[in-house]
Amino acid sequence: MKFSFKNDYSEGCHPQILESLLRNNLDQQAGYGEDDYSKKAKDLIKNKIEAQDADVYFVSGGTQANLIVISSILRPYQCVISAATGHILNNETGAIEATGHKILSIEKEDGKLFPSDIIPILESHQNIPHQVMPKLVYISNSTELGTIYTKKELEDLSAFCKANNLYLFMDGARLGHALTSEISDLELKDISQLTDVFYLGGTKNGALLGEAIIVNNKILQEDFAFNIKQKGALLAKGRLLGIQFLELMQNNLYFELAKNANQQSMKIKNALSEREVQFLSDTYTNQIFPILDNQIIDVLSEKFEFYVWKKVDENLSAIRLITSWNTNNTAVEEFIKTFNGEL
Repeated sequence: MKFSFKNDYSEGCHPQILESLLRNNLDQQAGYGEDDYSKKAKDLIKNKIEAQDADVYFVSGGTQANLIVISSILRPYQCVISAATGHILNNETGAIEATGHKILSIEKEDGKLFPSDIIPILESHQNIPHQVMPKLVYISNSTELGTIYTKKELEDLSAFCKANNLYLFMDGARLGHALTSEISDLELKDISQLTDVFYLGGTKNGALLGEAIIVNNKILQEDFAFNIKQKGALLAKGRLLGIQFLELMQNNLYFELAKNANQQSMKIKNALSEREVQFLSDTYTNQIFPILDNQIIDVLSEKFEFYVWKKVDENLSAIRLITSWNTNNTAVEEFIKTFNGEL
C-alpha cells in the first residue's frame, strides 16, 4: 500500500481522542453543545486566547465553518474579498455564492492578502448602490500554498480593515501548523486580538472531525447561534466535538501534533533543497510544493500518493506534499531515499 502525502486527514484521529470517546461513551450529557466536555473545552480555548468574552462554537468541518461565518456576518448586498487561492473560491462548490454573496478575488502568488491588494477593490466599488459592498476580508493561515502571516503583516491588515469598516475573518483549518512553524512570530492570543472571527481546525490536526469557531467581535456574536442551527451545524450529540477539542487543548496536544507535521515536512524540504530542488512557494509548514522532473514524479508515484499541483513546463511539474500529525520518520526517510534513487 502506498503511503499518502495527499492530505493531513487520511488517518482517523489521535488515540487519546478515541480513548476519551470510549471512556465517556455511556456518560449521559446535555445535547447541542451544552455538555460538560464542550463547556470545558470552550473554557480552555478562551484561556489560551486570553479572551473570556469571546464566543466559541464547535462545528463539523471547514466548509461548514466558512459558510456559517460568512453568511452570518454579511448582509444580502455585501461581499467577501479573498485571495484567488482561497478555499472558499476553489474548493467549496460555490457554498458562499449559494448564500447570495459574491466573492471578489485577488491573484496572489503567495496566497496572502495585504492592504495594498485590497485598496483597488475598495476604490473600484464606489458606485453606490449599484455594486456589491465589500465588507469582509477572508484570509487563511496557513494559506492554501502553505505560507503564513507574520505578526506585523496581520497587525497591518487588521488595522486596515478597522480603518475601512471591514471585518477580518481567518480560516484556521491549518492554524496549528501556522503557529508552530519555525518562522512564526504569532501566538494564538494575537490571532484573537487581531481578527473579528477565526477558527481552530481540528479535522486537519488530529481530530476525527471538527472546527472551533471563535467570535471575538461582540457585534457579530449577537444571534450567531441561530445561523449555526439553521445551517444544520448544531449537533444534538455535541459532546462528540467537545470531547475531541478537550483532548486537543489539554496539555497542548493540538500544537504538538501540528509541530510534528511541520517537522516531518521540513525534513523532506531540506533534503530536496540539498539537491537544489526549487519550490513553487517558500513554506515552513506541513505543505511543500517541490518542482520536479516529470520522470522523477512518475518514480515517486509508484510508492507514494500526492497531488501533481501545477505544470511548470513540458518537463517539470510542482507536486504538493502534505505531512500529518501522524507522519513518521520511516515514511519520510523512505520518500527521501526513493527521490535519491537509493530504493
